[in-house]
Amino acid sequence: MNIIIIDRQRADQIAPLMADFRVALCAFRGIETQPDLGAAHEELKEYLDRGYPVFAAEDHGQFIGFVVCRIDEPCLWVESLFVRSEYRRQGVASMLFHKAEELAEAMGEDTVFNFVHPNNEGIIRFLRAKGYTVLNMIEIRKPYKNEELRTMIRVGNNAFDY
Repeated sequence: MNIIIIDRQRADQIAPLMADFRVALCAFRGIETQPDLGAAHEELKEYLDRGYPVFAAEDHGQFIGFVVCRIDEPCLWVESLFVRSEYRRQGVASMLFHKAEELAEAMGEDTVFNFVHPNNEGIIRFLRAKGYTVLNMIEIRKPYKNEELRTMIRVGNNAFDY
């Protein structure tokens, strides 16, 4: 398995993974959707245009995961981390995340910042296993049109419909 930096020539090969990532994120909000390859191409193009480092895991000529990093000096943020379901729990995400940590270290920093969906138990367990914990953020918004809030979550002393 190789971890490679993505450039415009390889962007088309990563876009299907990005489309699948967006479908997975929608599922956390209870929204069923289909992969939108056009939107994924545009999103990836925007990341590359902004100079965001994008790394992909490649196995036998097939891309199986990616990480998008955003550098806001002095911080490095993981914008997204995704591995195809059949390759999960095999160290792929760890290899990709390690690239983000290497970038942060090269910037003189010792942490990577992450936005995490509160229903994404997988990434929460993943980050906790790597020593990460909650810093100080909660995002509050109105529900999307036709969004069904099915859960209640607690953050500190506050309860939120989710």
